[in-house]
Amino acid sequence: MKRIILLIALVAGMLTGIQAQTSTLSGTLRGVPQGSKIVISQIVKDKLKPVDTVRLDKDGDFKVKLQHKEPAYYVLQTTEQGSGMCHILLEPKDKVKLNLVYFADRHAFSIQSCKGSNNVELYRQFNDLLLAAMTPEQQSQLPERASRLLAANTGLLMSAFLVTFFDNNFDSYVSLYARIHDDLMPRYPEDPFVKRIDRRLQGVVYPGMEAPEIAMNDPEGNERRLSSLRGNVVLIDFWASWCGPCRRENPNVVRMYEKFHDQGFEIFSVSLDKTHDAWVRAIRDDKLSWPNHVSDLNGWTSSGGKTYGISSVPSTILVDRYGKVVARNLRGAELERQVEKLLEQEWTPPAEEEE
Repeated sequence: MKRIILLIALVAGMLTGIQAQTSTLSGTLRGVPQGSKIVISQIVKDKLKPVDTVRLDKDGDFKVKLQHKEPAYYVLQTTEQGSGMCHILLEPKDKVKLNLVYFADRHAFSIQSCKGSNNVELYRQFNDLLLAAMTPEQQSQLPERASRLLAANTGLLMSAFLVTFFDNNFDSYVSLYARIHDDLMPRYPEDPFVKRIDRRLQGVVYPGMEAPEIAMNDPEGNERRLSSLRGNVVLIDFWASWCGPCRRENPNVVRMYEKFHDQGFEIFSVSLDKTHDAWVRAIRDDKLSWPNHVSDLNGWTSSGGKTYGISSVPSTILVDRYGKVVARNLRGAELERQVEKLLEQEWTPPAEEEE
């Protein structure tokens, strides 16, 4: 009997350990009529689940207690039609205080100040960047500023949510996704947005990984292997004769090759063409003079493209002398800087294994 009672007590203790905890969200909201309500919803499986509605007091203050076992993503909205959203990430037992302003003309929230949560503070800074991007010039600078902010805060769980801002340009920001993934997956393996990043990175080659082998035939039918270029800095260039942006970029690729080839720089071009003649004609017309041109003429189902998770062209992968991926989709001056930096680094050929 004592053993049964002890077992029940242990089970009860375990259940208590996973019970929901209370977090508190309070603050002030300006820019709405007196007595307005705030609707609080939780993001559950990419849908909004209303969990509470609170009325502002005469001073615009509010306070709400929320129950959750794990970090939870919430959305604040006003009751006006077309209300904008303010995203909040709360850890269990968080006590967060906000000073909010609602801009009805823009249907947007601004967090003027935040206490009690580094995650919410990160959202505040990110949201400020979005609100400040009013002119075409500011909007063009937004991706760089936003990615720089997230890159400095990859250890905060909110970054897994905010990086979705780059989903439509995933190939260009895969390095940022990978850094956030590597920082957060060990601590938050069940978080829905961390798991989402994990799914997106499946089958994708990103910086820090060893570059997977590509073994395909050149236009003459001879097999060429990426690994044969080990010891050189290599730009893997995914392109196609039918790709207008690729053809417009080719003069820059040619210039890079002519500038750095004698220093140990190679280009390994993987074509997503389906027609041999069109592929060869584009190589000739664009004066792509390097020897490493390969294709299986399978278009988007190219084995090389699938190996590297290529979903758009032109796409590039920069590989160092040791065969490690350094960066994806660098262009222009930044690509030149990276190539120069890699060429300056000392390289020690790996010792041959004894038989």
